[in-house]
This record gives sequence, structure tokens and C-alpha cells, in this order.
Amino acid sequence: MIDDGPLLVIAGAGSGKTRALTYRVARLVEQGISPAAILLLTFTRKASHEMLRRASALLDERCQRVAGGTFHSLAYSLLRRHSELAGFANGFAILDRSDAESLVAMLRKDATTEGASRLPKARTLVEIFSRSASKQVPVDQIIAEEYPHFAIQRDVICGLRLRYHEHKRRQGFMDYDDLLDYLLIMLRDHAPLRQRLAQTYRFVMVDEYQDTNIAQAEILRLLAQAHHNIMVVGDDSQSIYAFRGAHYRNIMDFPSVFAGTRIVKLEENYRSVQPILDVTNALIAQVPSRYPKTLFTRRSGGNRPVLVTTADESQQSCFVVRTIKKLQQQGVRLNRMAVLFRASFHSFALEIELAREEIGYVKFGGFKFMEAAHIKDMLAHLRVMHYPLDRLSWLRILMLVDKVGPKTAERLLSALDSDPGNWRNVLDVPPKAAWAAAFGRLGHLFEVLEQRRGSASGMGDAVLQYYRPIMEARFDDYPRREKDLQQLLTIMDHYGDAEKFLSDMALEPPDASIDGRLGSAGDDDQRLVLSTVHSAKGLEWDVVFIIWALDGRFPSLYAVNDPADLEEELRLMYVAATRARDHLYFTSPVDVWDRSTGTVLFRPSRFLDAIPDHKLARLRLDDGVADDF
Repeated sequence: MIDDGPLLVIAGAGSGKTRALTYRVARLVEQGISPAAILLLTFTRKASHEMLRRASALLDERCQRVAGGTFHSLAYSLLRRHSELAGFANGFAILDRSDAESLVAMLRKDATTEGASRLPKARTLVEIFSRSASKQVPVDQIIAEEYPHFAIQRDVICGLRLRYHEHKRRQGFMDYDDLLDYLLIMLRDHAPLRQRLAQTYRFVMVDEYQDTNIAQAEILRLLAQAHHNIMVVGDDSQSIYAFRGAHYRNIMDFPSVFAGTRIVKLEENYRSVQPILDVTNALIAQVPSRYPKTLFTRRSGGNRPVLVTTADESQQSCFVVRTIKKLQQQGVRLNRMAVLFRASFHSFALEIELAREEIGYVKFGGFKFMEAAHIKDMLAHLRVMHYPLDRLSWLRILMLVDKVGPKTAERLLSALDSDPGNWRNVLDVPPKAAWAAAFGRLGHLFEVLEQRRGSASGMGDAVLQYYRPIMEARFDDYPRREKDLQQLLTIMDHYGDAEKFLSDMALEPPDASIDGRLGSAGDDDQRLVLSTVHSAKGLEWDVVFIIWALDGRFPSLYAVNDPADLEEELRLMYVAATRARDHLYFTSPVDVWDRSTGTVLFRPSRFLDAIPDHKLARLRLDDGVADDF
């Protein structure tokens, strides 16, 4: 069959990588490959569903039966089926990031080593542990490279990491990183299972391969080891997630890992006008280690991108706002324009100017839906119904009961020891008079939840009815939180099984992500987009401003002395520039005092030095020319 063997598709920005994967799925099914034999791995459920929907439109509904999902959902599914091989004979529950922080905080309190009070906070400790797992390096190396100010506590932190791991094993917990680690171990150590999976998934496809970490690449190698029928799609030029553990070398080394790899390049860009592509091609040409490609388009017209230097940050903000207003007068909608920046704080002065001029905007790069206390309270009640050993959720639930504190909650939880799988043991403990009535309400809730086990939304409705008076007593802004919970119930309406809903929330919780909100009906249609470059990846606008294109800001001061970091910053600017369809502006203040170094930053980004004037116009705001550009 002509589709056998390893295939690497280098998909340039805007070149239609989704289309490539979609056509590949349809082609395999059309050739008679069983949909169940095809595994499509993406980084979001949304991407997987969209690709399979498009493939079905091309061929027929058989494409919807392809095994599609994220790395973590695959790991979750396989570990659920074979948990005993991973050492979890009684199954496991998933810890999300906030629950992991709560557990580490509990263990941190027990640290009695001298100087333990100067330990990092639980959130930082979990981040250190996660970076260690995603980069597959020891904790002490992460501390030395990324948290040197905690080096004096290295041994204590390493000890906490060990106790955290042991506690999870005893209590039947896995966090996000464990899902990949245990799957990798299981594939390495159990050849019969590996062989069965190779027979099941005879064709493996992967999206955004440049964003995989070391563990994910090794999982793929083991899954495809027997047949080498693996196709990966990605763009080395858009590898910008090293801070999350993404390993740039994965895509560069793919041909050596899978001998006989065919390499296909997608270089026609369907997004940008050619003058913008001329600049982006010149930007990425400065990266020494890459798959050479030159983006081109059939779109005609377009002006040269422009680098506008300003006297200071205030003038930069004024230029951006003034240009936005002019473009609006020319018919460009506000939400078809975006201001991108290297770090979130880079937009503060601009936000003030936008507010002064009464220009609406929405900013992306931060808030996580699942971090809100009222969301976690709601879900905790559902989790213990399906994972009775989840002591963290139990503690959260019990301490919501009026007059029940940590000690009483711990005493109640000791009832689980005799029969860990029975939640009734906790609620059958005779209550004290002070909290008997509130405890009785909780017991009644769980009886209702037991009756509604088959309905995610039905269980959610019951929890909200119980939780509403608690929420009103705990939070002054309970009307806003009520709206959040109603939105949660709307999500639950799409699920029949509450356990599936809970696993999806833990594996990939919804958030206020940029791609989930842009283009939807409502106020955002009338707002300018402000975004970090990382949050903007994969999206496009008619007009893009890249502000703070200044040495010391983009690239950052922290990157200029490290070749690997500097190269990633260059790829980051490339990603930012390739978001633009019709107009691209770089802005750079040239007289900026940097407090951290005691120096004046004055040089526009070194990344723009190599771009000739006939490709990139260079204008000073005080020349009087840029005002009319």
C-alpha cells in the first residue's frame, strides 16, 4: 500500500496542515483501512473532533469512528484498561493541578528539616515536579537551571518530590504527568501489550509534532515500532513551548528515529499577502537548524510590513491606537485586529490608552476556568461518587459543612479505612449536634446523586441546589459565580455519563482560551484582541501589531546570552508575524530605562536587522511619515 511507512509533513504557517491530516484520514478509510485501526493524536479534543468531522464530510461517517484524542486521553484510556500493569490494581483517580497543589501543601507542612519554612510555595513545587517529568530530567537539575534561588533547599525539595510520589501511589492518584509516565513505563516493560496495541493501531497520525515532549515522542516510537506506519505533521519553525517541556529535537530527529522517512513540505500559504511572507521568510532564515522552506502565496497585493520606532512607550501606545482608529474608518472590524506581545505586562500602558480612547478590548493569556473555588467545590461532590478514595475532594466537601473543620473532617474520613470503596461509611458517622443539620443535608444530596448516576446534568443540578446557599454565604460575588456554575451545567448537558465528564474536565478543562471565544456572537465582536504570542498561535487576523519589538523585550534580556533560548525567541517572533493576513506592524520604543539592569534599551529587535529595507519599511514616529502610513 502506498501509504505505508513513516511520513513527516513539514507544514509551514497557514499552509493547511489540518487539511493534510483530514485528507489522510479519508484516504486511509477509503482504501479499506478499518477506522478502529487508525489513531489520530492531537493536543486538544476540539482539533481531533474537527478533523474527523471534516474527513467525514469528504468521505462518509466511517471517519467519525477513527480513534482520535489527546495524548493524555489515550494514556487515561489505556491505563484504565490495564491499570494493574501500571501497579494500580484497584484503579486510580486523576489529580488536576489545583488538587496536586493541595496535596503538596499538606506534605509541605510536614517538612521539619531546618530551614523548611523557606521552601517554595506548593504551586511552585508542583511546577518544579511537573517540569522534571515533562523534560525527563531530575528535580535537582530543574532547580539548578530554572530555580537557582532555591538551591539551598534542593535536598528538601527532592525529598518532598519522593514523598509526593509515594503518597499518590498509596492513595491511588495520578497527576497529568503521571499519565504519560506510567503509559511509557507500561509500553516499555510489557511487550505483549505493546504488540497488541501495534496490531490495533496500525496507522498512527500526530498533529503539532513540534510541540511533543520527550515522553510523548518515546510513546509514539513504541506504538509504531512494529510497523512504522506513522505520519506526523508539524512545523519546526513554530516550536515555541520549551517552557512546557516541548522538545524541539523531536521533529528534527524524526527521520533518524524512523528509518526511510519521507519528508513532504507544505509551502503554499493561504493566509498572508506576499510582502508579509517575505518578512517572515527572512525572519526564520536566521534559524541555523531547521527544515528549509520558503512560504509563498497566490494572494495578490499588500503593502510592506513596517517597523515604527517611537520615542517611548507612551508614543508607542498612541501610534497603535491612532492606527487602529484609521483602520476602523477604512472598514476593518475591531476584532479583526490584534496586538501581540512577548509577555503579558507589555500591554499595560496600551491598555490605559485604549481605555482613555474608549476602545473595547479583550486580553488573553491567563484565567483558567477550573481554578475557581466554586467550580472545584461543585466538581468535588461528583468526584467522590465515582472515586471514593479521593480524600482531597472529601476534605473540600466536608469543610464546606458548617461547623466542620479540618480535624473533624479528617476524623470522618477515617471511616473510609474499613471499606475504601463505600462513600456511605463517611456519611453514616453520627454527627455532633452543632453540625447535624448541615451534615444531614449533605447525606441527602448523596442519596440523590446515587439515584441520578446515569445523568451528568441531573447530578449537576442536584449539587447546585445543595451548594447554592453555601456559595451565597461564602462569596460576596455569588451572582457571578452562579452564572459560572450554570455554564458548567450547560457543558454537562452534552454528557450522559458523569464519569466521562469528570475525566474530560481533569484531562482538558475548559478555560477562557482565545480560540474558544473569538468569532463567537457577543461583545467580543466589537473588541480589539490583546494577546501574548503563545496564546495567539494557530490564529489569524487581518491586522497584527507586534509591540515592544525591542532588544531586551523581544528578545527578552534573559534570552540574549543563551543561543537555544534566543533561537526559540526568534521562532516566537516568526509565529507572531505569521498571524497577519493583510497588515503587519512592528513597534519599538527607543529610549526605555530597564530597572532590572540599570540600562537604557534603545535598539530595535536584533531579529529585524537582517531584513532589508525593500521588504521591511523603517519609519520613525517623529518623522511625520508614520502618522500617515
